[in-house]
Amino acid sequence: MTTLPVLEDLPPLAGKRVLVRCDFNAPIRTTADGTRVIEDDFRLVESVPTLSWLVENGATVVVCTHLGRPNGAVDPGLSVAPIEERLRELVPGVEIMENLRFDAGEESNDEAFVDRIVDGFDFYVNDGFAVSHRAHASVVGPPKRLPSVAGRVLAHEVEVLSGLMTEPARPFVAVVGGAKVADKLGIVRSLSSKVDTLIVGGGMAFTFLAAQGHAVGASLLDPSSIDACAALLAGPAHIVLPSDCVALGPDKVTVASFGLEIPDGYAALDIGPESAARFASIIASAKTVLWNGPMGVFEDARFAKGTETVARAIADGPGFSVVGGGDSVSAINHLGLQSQIDYMSTGGGASLEFLENGDLPGLAALRDSPFREALG
Repeated sequence: MTTLPVLEDLPPLAGKRVLVRCDFNAPIRTTADGTRVIEDDFRLVESVPTLSWLVENGATVVVCTHLGRPNGAVDPGLSVAPIEERLRELVPGVEIMENLRFDAGEESNDEAFVDRIVDGFDFYVNDGFAVSHRAHASVVGPPKRLPSVAGRVLAHEVEVLSGLMTEPARPFVAVVGGAKVADKLGIVRSLSSKVDTLIVGGGMAFTFLAAQGHAVGASLLDPSSIDACAALLAGPAHIVLPSDCVALGPDKVTVASFGLEIPDGYAALDIGPESAARFASIIASAKTVLWNGPMGVFEDARFAKGTETVARAIADGPGFSVVGGGDSVSAINHLGLQSQIDYMSTGGGASLEFLENGDLPGLAALRDSPFREALG
């Protein structure tokens, strides 16, 4: 993959207008009095170096982002107003467009919509790594019309994730969790040939266990993926699965622990203490660790211990650590372990797709821009 153009490749910016695509799709809650409050401003804070650099170099900066899933219609409950308020505190003078997804042209990559959002701008900066796996109008359209570069967030993400795939310190351990095995089979397949050990936890682990012939009760199970999981387990990769779990009973009240055989009616919602300790031991010996996806339903304190044990093992371990995916990042933040993680990725699906395929539509759009030669 050729080198991406970056901020320093832009010509003098004094008096110029710059459109910056960020991913400010932050979690927002509504208080009792109707006020919408940002619960986690991680992605906004991460954008500050890019936005500040542009402002300091004399540019007029306008950010564009999506928020939620309004399905191409205006939804006041998904207005970017809370984002705008926080952004003004972080980088005074920066403006923001209204939610891009209020127009169906964003997700359909409509050419007329692209024309409207780039109108009046001199340059475009993609700093939304987390949306760069989407061929949406604001991601792949502007580089066809404006000199375009990668912002700090995007460039750093690519640098770190590329390093994981090309020259990781070994042993290299990947920890993959989450609910849906089908969503992550591709990355499991890709990582299995690159890492020394692949730990699989979360709801997705039970399709792997079913592929080994174990009873999984009422736990999450994707029958259509059993053969694929069996093939991965039969391959040369060193894949480590849970050996025990914490499950919720059919009465939705009883919580019980089980080994590899889960009774009918019980749904495993966390890895058990034996699994957590084993995973932590593997992580402690790693020189590089990649984590994407929780070990259970960690929002519920009854099923949070596995995720917490893994998170603390990664934070305390000596290896270079990369954490990606909204739930994993939230767990790290909730536990106050941010300062002990070497790199917190802003991308969930984008990180996985990049690791799997080595490229993203948003990156290709920057590299292939017809204005590339106009840059430094």
